[in-house]
Amino acid sequence: MPRAHGRPHPAVAAARSAVLAALSGTAPDDLVLAACSGGADSTALADALAFVAQAERRRAGAVVVDHGLQEGSAAVARRTGEALRALGLDPVEVVTVAVDPAGAGVEAAARAARYAALDAVADRLGARLVLLGHTRDDQAEQVLLGLARGSGARSLAGMPAARGRYRRPLLALGRDETRAACAAEDRTWWEDPMNDDPAFARVRARRALADLEADLGPGLAAALARSADLLRDDADHLEALAAEASATLGPPPWQEADLLDLPRAVRTRVWRSALVDAGAPAGQVSARHVDACDRLLTAWHGQGAVHAPGGVRVRRSGHRVSIDTAARVE
Repeated sequence: MPRAHGRPHPAVAAARSAVLAALSGTAPDDLVLAACSGGADSTALADALAFVAQAERRRAGAVVVDHGLQEGSAAVARRTGEALRALGLDPVEVVTVAVDPAGAGVEAAARAARYAALDAVADRLGARLVLLGHTRDDQAEQVLLGLARGSGARSLAGMPAARGRYRRPLLALGRDETRAACAAEDRTWWEDPMNDDPAFARVRARRALADLEADLGPGLAAALARSADLLRDDADHLEALAAEASATLGPPPWQEADLLDLPRAVRTRVWRSALVDAGAPAGQVSARHVDACDRLLTAWHGQGAVHAPGGVRVRRSGHRVSIDTAARVE
């Protein structure tokens, strides 16, 4: 893999340093995969991983997921795979997935299909880590979408740098830096036309963020990303307290007084966890469902059961609160 001699471009150096930091704690013979769409962000990521792997004699490969959502996507995926092999990454796998947008919508369905494919390849190849190319701008857009939905701290905390086998090394880099890194290394990338389609919420968030930065001044994306980091620490702490409270409470039914003894910030997280444990899909449990459950305690006037996603039902009888799935309701 030919590399230019001399000091690398600052954006290239930043990407390589970020990837190297993400590999901390792994052994040279641990396989690390980069998820690459062919766009500038993931191409910069893959390029940095290839450099680090060569310099440190590490095992590194890549996965290209073709969602099949537009004409010519198979050819783009094939060319991306060829470019990744030319970087020296091995193995490189190109995977085609079926995206069913019914119910969740195209964005959510594509994301679910993509992660399922990445998990399947990582499991089969025994990969230790999978690197994702999300940037600071993606993080800011995630926070903005959470604000628009009126979400709580966990949603506003954005994407974590590490979760399970997944790592996001480029969260401190802007989208302009990944493009600068690709240009400096003479790496071509693909511009996904879906990234300009306002039918998708993330595209609208991207445009809104650009408008806000034009009105309020530069640095908004970085500020939102910093806010996400701070909120993530708060959310992690509150969720740890909620887990302790849930363990103390045990499985429902619960006594009203035991729940009211909990601070609301902890109690609402207990509600959410209990709904998910009872079978409600995590992505469909909203603040509205949690608030309705809490009103069984704080604004009780004999109201009926709260119906949550997945057929989960929460009801109060006297001073006891129970949670049932539809299958258990008599």
